[in-house]
Amino acid sequence: MVERRSLLDGITTSPPPVDPDIEKAFVFGAKATPVDTVPAPVVARAPLSTRIRADYAAALKKASLERQLKNITPNSLQSILEEAIEPWLKQNGYLG
Repeated sequence: MVERRSLLDGITTSPPPVDPDIEKAFVFGAKATPVDTVPAPVVARAPLSTRIRADYAAALKKASLERQLKNITPNSLQSILEEAIEPWLKQNGYLG
């Protein structure tokens, strides 16, 4: 059985040094490559409250979570909704 230490001993003892390469591999995964990102244009946001069908809400939430896990954009509820609404607004002459 391992000898137990007091909480104070656990806090005051310093951990052994960690190899920076091993640390990066753990934090960023096996492929620690930088990701090129393009900054999104700054757009003012306005609050909007509405209700939608429960099956639409569930499907939208599922799509958002799956896309976040796969790192596919758009992946937020807001971004997906904006991308879906934009063609309708343009087609009907409400957006230039």
